[in-house]
Amino acid sequence: MAAPPVRARLRGRVNQKVLAATPTAVAPHPCEDREQLIRETAYFNAEGRGFEPGHELEDWLAAEHEVDLRIAGTEVKQGFYG
Repeated sequence: MAAPPVRARLRGRVNQKVLAATPTAVAPHPCEDREQLIRETAYFNAEGRGFEPGHELEDWLAAEHEVDLRIAGTEVKQGFYG
């Protein structure tokens, strides 16, 4: 069986190098940093409504959403959850 032409062999190597050098759209964030951002955001959301009890889960979910949008580079709309 004959080897593939030189051009075909080089094309595969070049494509792999190009893919390896191409930056991703969103840089990965360590989970610890994301979780810390969520904690802080949830705290500030709770503080903004006077720490009224019974909204802990709502604060956390809103904070997750907001942090994920910030990481993705999407504009965050104030008052998303109310």
